[in-house]
Amino acid sequence: MNAPQPYVLYALADGVATLTLNLPAKLNPIARELQVELRDTLERIRDDRAVRAVILTGAGKAFCVGADLSAMAPGGEGKSLGAQTAEWMQSLSNPLIETLRTLPVPVVAAVNGAAAGAGVGLALAADVTVAARSAYFYLPFLPKLGIVPDLGCTWAIPRRTGRARAMGMALLDERLGAEQAVQWGLIWACADDEQLLDEARAIAQRLARLPAHAVAEAREAFEAAERHTLAEQLHYESERQRELIDRPTFREGVSAFLQKRPPSFPGR
Repeated sequence: MNAPQPYVLYALADGVATLTLNLPAKLNPIARELQVELRDTLERIRDDRAVRAVILTGAGKAFCVGADLSAMAPGGEGKSLGAQTAEWMQSLSNPLIETLRTLPVPVVAAVNGAAAGAGVGLALAADVTVAARSAYFYLPFLPKLGIVPDLGCTWAIPRRTGRARAMGMALLDERLGAEQAVQWGLIWACADDEQLLDEARAIAQRLARLPAHAVAEAREAFEAAERHTLAEQLHYESERQRELIDRPTFREGVSAFLQKRPPSFPGR
């Protein structure tokens, strides 16, 4: 009897872990089983010091098309579909996004095709998002289903593009192509389809050479800026420098600069 196919493929090379959503026949919907397997894999990565960067991509023609609507049906215990969905999101989907956002290593999303619905939130949970030139981002929630964008879309999109463009994406039922997504600041870059994974690996390898604490510091600094006044953020920056300048990584960076060589930082 053949073993069941994993919902998430895993490969590790040169400190870069590649996670591939593996329901290509359905265009990688964010099924419950896939979410469980993806979160378990991310938790293992959290504890694996051999991993210094992560690539998240999809098998086949799509990155992730969001919820599998054909599989959504009320369960037992007299709960409505809405109540059941909210419970699944709060126990599984929301923690998945938070796990991605708090990994101790940088995450690169390589969007190889459609990123639709919750798949957009998944793609934007990465630290750096790159897309194939043929890829697109699409929010069908309100115009097609009468529900709000989820998995962090309403948090991430206005922070990247501004509220006007976020509202347009939410309401106008239009696909946003990869090149326009770059122009809007939604994602970092796009690449020719056949070069996408090579581009993602090159970025991930660069990120893997960073000081081990760099990604966490960057996330925290930019998120602090969202809630601070300028004076508060200036104070925050100076307090972080108080600690970080006394670390060995700063001394190595200065030595490398003076010696005109690339810095060499230890792993986490």
